Amino acid sequence: MERKASAVWLGGLKEGKGAVSTASGVLSEAPYSFLTRFEQRVGTNPEELLAAAHASCFAMALSFELGKVGITPRKLEAAATVTIDMVQDQFVITKSHIDLVAHIPHAEKMAFEAAVRAAQVGCPVSKLFKAEITVSAKLVS
Repeated sequence: MERKASAVWLGGLKEGKGAVSTASGVLSEAPYSFLTRFEQRVGTNPEELLAAAHASCFAMALSFELGKVGITPRKLEAAATVTIDMVQDQFVITKSHIDLVAHIPHAEKMAFEAAVRAAQVGCPVSKLFKAEITVSAKLVS
């Protein structure tokens, strides 16, 4: 299985601008720039896209892990925060943290926590990062 996306960049780093698109069409020439990446302007950036990928991958991986022990979640709300830091004069993605609220009536807490741990390391996007991966999970009945 392969998934594709593309990006175009025009100009220098600070004054330039780009657009990112996905083969599915979900993103079509979504703008990104130095300002959207480092100064919180409107538009996307690579770290935001990685956060979206990590949150969605983790939620699916957790659903899979829960299903292996006979638990079906009503709703999993995963929000990822990707951190980029300056390390030895280079920008490095140093961590991705997931905040999770899991709505699972009558779930057994130990089984839930084991599934969270398995999803944390088993999510394919987690495996892609060379960064610290953490999860704060809250189980709601």
